[in-house]
Amino acid sequence: MAAFILAVPPQSPVEPGERAFQRCLACHSLQADAESGPRLQGVFGRRAGAIPGFAYSDAMKAAGRQGLTWDAPTLERFLSDPDAVVPGTTMPYQGGPAAERRLLIDWLRRSGAAARNGM
Repeated sequence: MAAFILAVPPQSPVEPGERAFQRCLACHSLQADAESGPRLQGVFGRRAGAIPGFAYSDAMKAAGRQGLTWDAPTLERFLSDPDAVVPGTTMPYQGGPAAERRLLIDWLRRSGAAARNGM
């Protein structure tokens, strides 16, 4: 009698940074064609308020005109206290633990959030 063993590929565990990103999904996506809030694909190196056609708050558009560009330190400050970095922003997220923010930012960087085509 032949025995068959069915090999089930292991599911990859969800990284802590990706788990933290789940909170962002109500408003953000990494997909280029996302119809939710400003997509985070290409966020690193991108000027704030720069995605054409997205209805940013006046505060975010002004911050971008004044040179605010997203990088790890700026994202850390913004995610810690959005209104302190962009007074009047409509971003509702308030922090979370610093270690979680660092994991999220690192995951974003590795998951396609690096700037492309000057965006």
